[in-house]
Amino acid sequence: MEIMSRLDKFLKDAETEINNTVSLKSVQELRIKYLGRKSEIVTILKGLGGIPSDLRPKIGMRANEVKSYIDKILIRREEELSNNIFNTLGDKEKIDITEPGIKNETGHLHPISRMRMEVEDIFSSMGFTIATGPEVELDYYNFEALNIPPDHPARDMQDTIWTVEGSLLRTHTSCVQIRTMEKFKPPIRVIAPGRVFRYEETD
Repeated sequence: MEIMSRLDKFLKDAETEINNTVSLKSVQELRIKYLGRKSEIVTILKGLGGIPSDLRPKIGMRANEVKSYIDKILIRREEELSNNIFNTLGDKEKIDITEPGIKNETGHLHPISRMRMEVEDIFSSMGFTIATGPEVELDYYNFEALNIPPDHPARDMQDTIWTVEGSLLRTHTSCVQIRTMEKFKPPIRVIAPGRVFRYEETD
């Protein structure tokens, strides 16, 4: 039968070309060529409806056998080429698994940060709470609540950066104490470490 001969030739051509391919990319291209939607095997399977009913089962079975076999040799060839690549890389890039790894150098805390943490630990062990507050503070908490009115000379010593809205970068952490006393009833045992901002000339 003509169709059976076509199937035999199709299988022979596919097997020869697949076994001779030397790259994974070529294997994928051959998969499309021999098993893709436009391949001859798919065309034959789609045309089974036009084949006489007495021949249809035999041809259909043979076509599916050919398709399945081609799929298997494609997978086998892909595995062979993948293993070849792995073995080639292994020869070029020998790795001694007993050799110690490279230690990652890590950073360290700034001395001021370390000192702050140590002070916090000491006071915490004595029952003190670590209080925190905003670094951008209101004039009321930074000055007025501490009896430093607008015309007080102490403000000249603590001049700092003001925002357009009238807030400022806090010049001390006493403002944190004010906020803490507003929230909690005595007795209060807190320390308020943190960054402050003021105009001071350094030596």
